[in-house]
Amino acid sequence: MAGAREAFREHEHGACAKAALARAEEAAKARGLRLTPVRRRALEILLEAHRAVGAYEILERLGKEGFGHQPPVAYRALDFLVQHGFAHRVRRLNAFIACMAPEHEGAPVLFICADCGKVAEIPEARVSEAIDAVAARLDFAVERASIEVQGRCPACRDVKPDVKPE
Repeated sequence: MAGAREAFREHEHGACAKAALARAEEAAKARGLRLTPVRRRALEILLEAHRAVGAYEILERLGKEGFGHQPPVAYRALDFLVQHGFAHRVRRLNAFIACMAPEHEGAPVLFICADCGKVAEIPEARVSEAIDAVAARLDFAVERASIEVQGRCPACRDVKPDVKPE
């Protein structure tokens, strides 16, 4: 998916975020879900950067914009977004990212840059198929899955190349 790979490349981020928001709104409508103003704004905040954003950063922004200052405001919105596939929790960073492909079901693969914190999401069908196959063998009902891969993005590798022993 070209849009997901753009997290690590120069691109027109405003257009990228606008397109992702439109896909989320379309998916919500198709599923009979409502993106309330606070849910929509929380998603917009997540879409503003290709990095994971902590719940308290989202709460701070929501509070400044008149949505309330209490933690449940942000957590309820984030819980809804994650539950319905509009966002992902990045456990390694204890933060959240917007789902760039809410129309896709299955396990996303999250590529996390250890240096700059940018995150790219790839909705990889083969990973989901492998998880489903193993779950079937175990008679296990998968409710949610994601895979987090940590490394360094191209820009961070260019700035600080790996040091190789002689």
